[in-house]
Parts: sequence; structure tokens; C-alpha cells
Amino acid sequence: MQVQNKIMSTGILFDIKEFAVHDGPGIRTTFFLKGCPLRCTWCHNPEGQKQEIETLHTPMGDRAAGKIYTSEELAVYINSQADRLNSVGGGITFSGGEPLMQADFVLDILGQLSPIHIVLDTCGYADEETFVEVIKRVSLVYYDLKCMDPETHIKYTGKSNELILRNYSVMAEMSIPHVVRIPLIPGITDTDTNLEAAAAFIASQPNRPLRIDLLPLNPLAGAKYDMLFREYTPGFDPDQKPNINKKFFENHGLEVEIQ
Repeated sequence: MQVQNKIMSTGILFDIKEFAVHDGPGIRTTFFLKGCPLRCTWCHNPEGQKQEIETLHTPMGDRAAGKIYTSEELAVYINSQADRLNSVGGGITFSGGEPLMQADFVLDILGQLSPIHIVLDTCGYADEETFVEVIKRVSLVYYDLKCMDPETHIKYTGKSNELILRNYSVMAEMSIPHVVRIPLIPGITDTDTNLEAAAAFIASQPNRPLRIDLLPLNPLAGAKYDMLFREYTPGFDPDQKPNINKKFFENHGLEVEIQ
């Protein structure tokens, strides 16, 4: 009888960061998957936008932005770290890009893991079935909310926010533990109008997040675009100080932190 080899799924990552401390509780290993459906004008990981492998032209020479892995390869790697990460209250995080762009690959990895704390860092832009299949298998979701106004969201990310808001409501209805993250982009997401709309939307859901994280703009957001021979056109003044205002969330009884 001929024994068939298991067909392993493959995916493309553009970075693996060990000892990460900002991507979830404790010390973590973060896996950055390539591909994102959004094109946020402030994106600080432009090498994560396209799904194919690209070349970064750095002052130290060219290097590949992207590497192909099998699900088994990453699962073995993660399982080898599980005891150490669990012992310090950490775990792993799937980030990007947008990890739901490679949902089948992520699910294949999850099915091979030893017990470990898992964070999904997502913009929520995926079909509902895919979204639910992934979030019900992780420990915690980091969920990005950006522009609450649909037209503004399209202008600065290239996509409508309808699917993102609907998936957020699905997640809240399922009582999935989650943290909302809002990037404070000057004149776009940090306006009083947008922050109040975000707070009201979050507070209206059946289950509340563990907290809201307000994230001031990364000052180095545009640094990698030249390395990809792309133009950085944020559409706002990146030197403008963001409006850091927690009161709208606190008025709704939501816990909020500045990261």
C-alpha cells in the first residue's frame, strides 16, 4: 500500500519577532504575515501590503521582504518555544499585513500547536465565516478601528468600513476577549468626532473590550517606502501632534490607555 505524504499548507511571512512586548500580554513571538486588503496612508509596514515576496533596497544592501514557510515548520518552531513563553505569561501573535489574508495557513498552524496563548492582530476585513473560524480558536483579538465615517475610511484606507464594523459586532456577540486599538492619525482618526463615534459604537455592543488602546502615529511610518521604490503620501501632516483625548471613552465607562 502506498503511503501518501500529508499536504502541508504554505504561507509567506515578512518578519518573525522574538521577545516582543507590545503585541499582547507578556513576552511573545510575533509572526508578520504578508498581504493586507487595506492601504492605510499611514502604514509603517508597507512591505506587508502585497502578498508576494518583494525586495527591500536598504543602505546595507538588498534583502528579501518575505519568506515562504510551511505550516508544520512554524508549528514545530512555536511548540519548541511554548514552555518558555507560557512560563512568562506570554505567547504568540499573528500580525501583518493582515493575517486573515492567509487564514487557511493560520488555521493549519493553530491545529498543530501545543497549549499556548494566541493573539490575532487584525483589521477585521474578511468574510464573516473566515473571521469566525479564526477568532474562535485564539485567546485574544487585537482589533483595529480607524475611521468611523465610511467615506473617510475609503479615502484613507481604500476600503469601506462596513465589513469591519459588522465583524466587530459578531466578535462582541460571541464574547471573544478583545482589545480595540485606534491609531491616532492627525486630523483623520484623532478628531473629537471620530473618537466619540468610535466610543459610542464600542459601548453599544453586547460585550465590551478589555480596554481601548490609543496609538499615536509612528514617527518612522514613512521610512520604508523609498526602500520599495514607492512614494509615501500620507495625506496629512505627520509632524502634527495628535489629539490624545481619552474622555470620550471614559464617558462611556470604557477603560482606555495611551500606548
